[in-house]
Amino acid sequence: MNLDKHDLHHEFPEYNDAIHALKVSDPHFAALFAQYHDLDHEVRRIETGVQNTSDSYLEQRKKERLSLKDALYQKLCAWNGN
Repeated sequence: MNLDKHDLHHEFPEYNDAIHALKVSDPHFAALFAQYHDLDHEVRRIETGVQNTSDSYLEQRKKERLSLKDALYQKLCAWNGN
């Protein structure tokens, strides 16, 4: 079981300023960030046994989390600080 932290600040510490700036200035980024945050919490609850579900459901949620992380990362890479 992998219980590493997957929140964006741990995943991309070099983008902390961009994460903050985009959360307050880009509604689409803010919505994706909220979805990612909620999904990450759900996965962690399943992994720690707080919430029970099937292995296939957990794997599906992890894939969704990865997809959201990819979308957020692309927006972070495109951010120019303006």
